[in-house]
Formats: sequence, structure tokens, C-alpha cells
Amino acid sequence: MQPRVQAFFDLATSTASYLVSDPATGQAAIIDPVLDFEPKAAKLSTASADALLQAIADQGLTLAYVLETHAHADHLSAADYIRGSTGAKVVIGAHIREVQKTFIPVFEADDVAADGAVFDVLLDEGDTLALGELTVRVLHTPGHTPACVTYLIGEAAFVGDTLFMPDYGTARADFPGGDAATLYRSIQKILALPPETRVFVGHDYLPAGREEFRWETTVAEERARNVHVHEGVGEAEFVAMRQARDATLAAPTLILPSLQVNIRAGALPPATSAGNVFLRLPVRAA
Repeated sequence: MQPRVQAFFDLATSTASYLVSDPATGQAAIIDPVLDFEPKAAKLSTASADALLQAIADQGLTLAYVLETHAHADHLSAADYIRGSTGAKVVIGAHIREVQKTFIPVFEADDVAADGAVFDVLLDEGDTLALGELTVRVLHTPGHTPACVTYLIGEAAFVGDTLFMPDYGTARADFPGGDAATLYRSIQKILALPPETRVFVGHDYLPAGREEFRWETTVAEERARNVHVHEGVGEAEFVAMRQARDATLAAPTLILPSLQVNIRAGALPPATSAGNVFLRLPVRAA
């Protein structure tokens, strides 16, 4: 049996979130939900997450999990909001502890322990979850971040930021804990899946010559046409390309708000005694 997959695309962050459900039982999971954040006004809203929850209600589904592919640096996660609304468990790769150890000191996030405990379920390579009559299998696919995982559900692979559409390429590997050679090897694990495997990417950024957003491809298409890592591209060639490209990239607009929220499983920092919530902006001298 194959899952039903519905995509929800957030234009502000170019993020694809997914509602994945078991047709037999109605059990469902949300993958990589977005908490809307307008940085100029520091304003939060939940329209994107509410659209996912409304789809669940309209279809009579039961939400079991929020599956995070990694701690995102380009959008705030709505995982904690959805957990509070539904009781669903928030799931992430067990190597999130490494990410927390890196960023807790950056934000002086003393309310968070670097043990992954703010998440409900931590998964390693080969672990599984039951989703109704379906099975969620886990591949550890680091390189973009140490904690990146790919979720395999039936013939569908949810790869987060590891791979993008074939005409756009692959994830950057210059974040703390990232590594281009590790990313290459993780991608090879994905490309070793059956060629008909449906690949659902975490973002789509329109390359030159394409006008519509896309978020689904296949392993066969990635092997044949991915502009960075198609068949025949070796590790050394890929690493040289990735490192040169990453050296030209600016930091994501929402990297500082996102990481301090996402290492908390999408929760905001604790309120002050006056009831106000603040996100921290570490300042570096030139």
C-alpha cells in the first residue's frame, strides 16, 4: 500500500510541507511544517500550519506525527504549535543533539538541554515508525546538517534539503556541522533506492528557464539529470563544486530566528516576567 501525499507550498520561504496519510486507516503525518514569520515586524502567524490542520479535519484524518527532516535554517517550524493543537508527537533525527550543542551557546538558550528531549521521538538510521498500516523508515542523510534524515514511506522518499529538483541540484554544506563529502555519500544512499521511488524535496527555488514551482521527482530523474550529482559525477568533483558554490552564498534571511526556535522543536524562548517573548540576535564585531 502506498501513502497519499499532499503538498503545501509556502511562497515566503520556498518550503514544501507534506501531509502524508495511510488510505486504509486515516493515520497521518505532517512533514516540515512552517510557522509564518514576518521578520521586519517580528510577527508570527499560523496560517500555513492551520491549512494543514484544516486539511486533516476536512479529510477525517488522525495526526500521529510531525516529522522534521532536520533543524531548518530558513524557516521557523510549526511543530510545537501543531503538537499543542493535536497531541501529535514531534520526531527528528537523533543527531539533533549535535546541532543543539552547537547552537545553544550561540543563543545562550539555557532553557534547552542538548539531549533532544524537547522532541518526542529521536530516530537513528534503520529505525521505523508505524503509520497506520504503513511503515516510516529512516535513512540518516547528513551533510547539509549533522541531523538530516530522509523518511521513506512506501515508494515515497522525503529528503528535506539534501536533494532539490534535478534542475536546481543539491543542498549547501557550509553550515556548522555540514560537510560536502558527507553530503555526497548521503545522496548516494538516496540514489541507490529503486529508480521509481518518488522523491519529495523540502524546497524549490526557480532556476533559470522554469516558471512553475515543483517539489516531486524520482530517483531515476535525479540520477539522470541532477545538475550537481547525476550519474558519473564523482565525490571529488562534487565536493569541489559544492565548496566553490557555497562560498558565494549569503546566509538565509531567517537563519537566526529559525535556529533558536527549531532547536526547541518549534517552541519559542520562554517569556520574560513581563510576559514578552524575545528572539536573540547575536552581534559579531567586524
